[in-house]
Amino acid sequence: MNHTIEDISHLSEVIHGDNREFLLHTDRIWDLAVDDPPYFKGPERRKFYGSKKSPIGVKRVDYPVTGQWNVPDKEYFHLLRSKTKNQIIWGSNYFDFGLWEPHKTPRKGEEFEKWLISHPTGWIVWDKLNGRSSFNDFELAWTSFDRPTVVFTYMWNGMCQGKSISEGHIMRGNKSLNEKKIHVTQKPLDLYRWIFRDYANPGQSILDPHCGSQSSRIAAFDFGGLYYTGLEVDQIYFEKGNRRTEKYINAYLNQLKLQFA
Repeated sequence: MNHTIEDISHLSEVIHGDNREFLLHTDRIWDLAVDDPPYFKGPERRKFYGSKKSPIGVKRVDYPVTGQWNVPDKEYFHLLRSKTKNQIIWGSNYFDFGLWEPHKTPRKGEEFEKWLISHPTGWIVWDKLNGRSSFNDFELAWTSFDRPTVVFTYMWNGMCQGKSISEGHIMRGNKSLNEKKIHVTQKPLDLYRWIFRDYANPGQSILDPHCGSQSSRIAAFDFGGLYYTGLEVDQIYFEKGNRRTEKYINAYLNQLKLQFA
C-alpha cells in the first residue's frame, strides 16, 4: 500500500491570500465554516506575550512577527455567512453580528452561570482549565446550529495539555506527545476533531478563512471524507502550517506502511 500525500491532496487545499478578496470573487459554497479570526490588536507585536522564558525558566515559543493581523468587520461576517451553509466562529462574543451585544468572555463561577442562562442555545464553550492564570477561563464560539449550548473541556495551558477528547480534563503525562505550538492563537487538534465529529458529516466541505497553524486541516484529514479549504494571508504562517500538516500526514502514511509491510 504505497500512499503519498498526493493521493489525498484532492481533499485538502490551503490558499495563500486575503480571505475577503477570495470570498468576494468565488462562486463556491461550503457546508461549514470554522473560523478563528483575530478579535483584538496586539499579537502581531513580538513582545505581546511577554518574555522568552517563563517564571520557572521554561523557554517559550518565539512566535514570528506578523503584519497581517486585521480584525474583521461586520461586512466580513456577512460575506462569510453568504458563502457557507453553517458557521462556527470563535471569539464571536467580541464582534457585532447584529445578533447580540458584543461582550467579554465571562469568568468561571457565577458570572459564567448567568451567561449560560442567557445563552442557552447556539454556542460552544471551550473550557481550557486555565486554573489561576490571567488568561480567560473559556473561549466562546457562536454557531449557526439550533442546538443547546455545549461545554467542551480540554486543558490547554502552556505545557499542560489534555489527554484526549474524552479525557480533556486530565493532563497528558508524557510531554513528548504534546502538540508543538507554531501559532500565537493555535487551537488543539482534539478541539477540531470533536467539532467535526459532532457538527460535520463525511462528504461535506469545510472552510477555514484564518487557518493559521492548520489544526483544522489536520483534524479534517483525521476525520476522513471532508473537503477542506483553508485561507492564510501571512506568508510565514502559510509555510509553517503547510510544513506541520505535511509532517503529520507523512508520519501517518509511514505508520500505514509499517502496518501493511
